[in-house]
Amino acid sequence: MNPAVSGFIDKDRPVRSLVISGCLAMALAGCTTGGMNSGPGLQPIPGSITYGGQPRSRLTKAPVGSVVQHEFRNEFGELTLETYVVQPDRSLRLATRRVVRSPFGNNDP
Repeated sequence: MNPAVSGFIDKDRPVRSLVISGCLAMALAGCTTGGMNSGPGLQPIPGSITYGGQPRSRLTKAPVGSVVQHEFRNEFGELTLETYVVQPDRSLRLATRRVVRSPFGNNDP
C-alpha cells in the first residue's frame, strides 16, 4: 500500500472516530424520557384520572388488580402516560407515571 495513502488514513481515523462518537453521544442524550415515577408517594397531577379524588363511576366490571392506562398532556404540553391498578373496592390506585420529552422541543407523539 502507498505510504502516503496509509498515513492519510491513519491520521484521519482518530478524528473520524471522535466525530462519530460525538454524534452518537448527542443522539443518545436527546432520546430521553422524563423518567418513570412509581411508588406509594405518587400523587395525581392535573389531567390524572384521580386528580381531585376518585371518579364518580366505579369500574364494576374490571377485575381487581387489572391495569388501566391513561395518556394525556400535562401542564407543560408533555405527553404523560399513567398506569392505574383497580383496587378491591373498585377505586383506582396510581401506580406509575412517565413523562415523554422530545429532544427537539416538539412533544407530539
